[in-house]
Amino acid sequence: MPLNIDLQQILLHWMNLAILVGGLYFILFKPVKQFIEKREAHYRERDEQAQAKLAEAERIKSEYQAKLDGADEEIRQSRAKVQLAVQQTAEEQLNQAKAQAQQILTHARAEAEHDREEILHSSQRELRRLAAEATKKLALQSDPFDQFLDLAEEGGKNEDR
Repeated sequence: MPLNIDLQQILLHWMNLAILVGGLYFILFKPVKQFIEKREAHYRERDEQAQAKLAEAERIKSEYQAKLDGADEEIRQSRAKVQLAVQQTAEEQLNQAKAQAQQILTHARAEAEHDREEILHSSQRELRRLAAEATKKLALQSDPFDQFLDLAEEGGKNEDR
């Protein structure tokens, strides 16, 4: 053989190489490939679970947001009802106060009229009594003209003071 090439040696090296590659394939490559596939499947499954949980969280978030919006509307309506009730109560109390004030005013007027009439009757009685006393004094004295003049002089002195 020229160049000192032995075909048998080459074939044996090729066969060793094929056995080495086959052995390495079954011993290293296939288990590593299976491990990588399992790992990819595991992470794919976790990703799918995460996506499902994220979708569920978004759905729950939208439900809660809808409930919050409903609660806000409910609160606004409740506030409106309460404000209306407070306004009505205030108006009722104001009307009651006005009615009570009118009643007090009417009562005060009636009482004032009664007091006026009582004072008027009292003054009339006093005037009658004074007139009766004056008549008695005039009847007891001899000259009514002189008495009149004396009373007039006394009245004039009292007014000067």
